[in-house]
Amino acid sequence: DVQLVESGGGSVQVGWSLRLSCVASGDTIGRYCMGWFRQAPGKEREGVAALRTGGGIILYADSVKGRFTISQDAKNTMSLQMNGLKPDDTATYYCAARSGGYCSLGVADFSYWGQGTQVTVS
Repeated sequence: DVQLVESGGGSVQVGWSLRLSCVASGDTIGRYCMGWFRQAPGKEREGVAALRTGGGIILYADSVKGRFTISQDAKNTMSLQMNGLKPDDTATYYCAARSGGYCSLGVADFSYWGQGTQVTVS
């Protein structure tokens, strides 16, 4: 199993920035796809950004392209730099992972999930 812990959420004003981090532990040997997802009240969970560990694939949702940057900071640490935040970015943000080289923004493709961290933009 893989355990994921997010940090870095908070309440900010429109236009501000936040950086979310995700630390993975457990069975993290091998290549993984790690991603960020978000879920706003009353809405379905949606993919925001994803990358394949070790490089080669980075994906972004159209709604965050040019504003958010996903990165692998260390072997088991991933971050999401969020700039130019908007009220529509308000949601609970989840870190997720799936083993193997395939990488996507599909919720159903991911096996491991963190508990989530709240981001509020007003």
